[in-house]
Amino acid sequence: MTGRLTNKTALITGAARGVGRAQAVRFAEEGASIIAVDMCGPIDTVQVPPSTPDDLAETARLVERAGGRVVTEIVDVRDPDELRAAVDRGALHFKGLDIVCATAGITSRGAAIELSEAAWRTMIDINLTGVWNTCTATVPHLISRGAGSVVLVSSIAGLRGLTGVAHYTTAKHGVVGLMLSLAHDLAPHGIRVNCVHPTNVDTPLIQNDVVRGGFRPDLDRPPTRDEFAAAATRMNLLAVPWVQPVDVANASLFLASDEARYITATSLPVDAGSTQR
Repeated sequence: MTGRLTNKTALITGAARGVGRAQAVRFAEEGASIIAVDMCGPIDTVQVPPSTPDDLAETARLVERAGGRVVTEIVDVRDPDELRAAVDRGALHFKGLDIVCATAGITSRGAAIELSEAAWRTMIDINLTGVWNTCTATVPHLISRGAGSVVLVSSIAGLRGLTGVAHYTTAKHGVVGLMLSLAHDLAPHGIRVNCVHPTNVDTPLIQNDVVRGGFRPDLDRPPTRDEFAAAATRMNLLAVPWVQPVDVANASLFLASDEARYITATSLPVDAGSTQR
């Protein structure tokens, strides 16, 4: 099946790499024009290496290779004014907006009562308030269309508790609450709002010493990829340590397409069964 998003425009945050890049490329393969947004820089309290302008340029190259049109914007989802301006420029360029994927997010670790205030605030500001900022900047364009689909990327941490990431879990649960309320608010405008909930995804967000070490606290050195995989596999019902970015992109594509035209206010796990452990 091809052309599922023909004549549609999709805005994707966190598009420089990982799930956001996979969404951009997969949507372009199905005919969408892409507004690719990413901060492309370091964030205080986060040890994971940041995305870069070169990463975002590579996403644009891959979108074009897939036959899509694309514009890129380097903007922080914590800055509502700059984000709104970027959205408006992209929507003007492509003469409207139909699909929104709020994918930008960060990760860090710390026990709930040991987190610094800065770590807590930064997580909430990006992983929850940044999603709200994305929605407030984009939804007016969908309302003007009289239709649209909003896909919020939550996590299995939006459906269950996880050890050592209370701030992340809180933010991802908040995304679910935002999705449910938006679905009610926007239904009269013909706009659907849903969440996807990935388990671990094979991206730089997890493939780093900080996250790997959280899975193997018994080691006095950073775990290897294989050691991490063995520990991560125990999270899932299916015998895989993680899913691939395209798996999340495919779920997002389904929710964005007319195949899901009557699906709203729904949480779709892409979790290899991890929420049933």
